[in-house]
Amino acid sequence: MAAATTPKAKKPKEKKEKIQLGHARGKRKESIARATVRKGKGVVRVNSVNVKAFENRYLREIIIEPVRLSGDLGNAVDVEVHVHGGGEMGQAQACRNAIARALVEFSGDPSLKGTFSAHDRFMMLEDFRRVEPKKYKGPKARARFQKSYR
Repeated sequence: MAAATTPKAKKPKEKKEKIQLGHARGKRKESIARATVRKGKGVVRVNSVNVKAFENRYLREIIIEPVRLSGDLGNAVDVEVHVHGGGEMGQAQACRNAIARALVEFSGDPSLKGTFSAHDRFMMLEDFRRVEPKKYKGPKARARFQKSYR
C-alpha cells in the first residue's frame, strides 16, 4: 500500500520589490561603453573604479558631465559603466554618451533629453564619424606619395 501524503500548505508568494534600472550603450570611435543607473548615493564608477580616483581632471569632467547636468537626479543615483576599446579620450566620451542615455531611460523625463541635446548634441547621439582607411598610392588616407622626377 502507498503511504498517504498530506497536501502541503501553499505559502503566499512574496512580491519582490522591482528595482528601477536604466541601461544604455554609448560609442565613440572604437570605444564601447555600457552604463547602468540605479538608485543610490551619487557614486560614478568606470570599470569598478570610482571616477574621483582618476588623475586626469579633464577626463573626469567629461565622464560626470551628464550627472551634473541632471541636477538632483544625479545625486540620487549610482552609475556603473563598463568600457573597452579605443583610447582614453574615446572611452571617456563613450562613457559620457552611455551615462546620459541611461539617465534619460532611468528618469523617463523627456525634458532631460532636451537639456542634454541642447548642451551638446553628441551627449545623446553616437558620434558616427570613423577613421578613414588608408588607400594605395599614398602613405595615409588622403596624402599621395611625392614624385621624385621633374
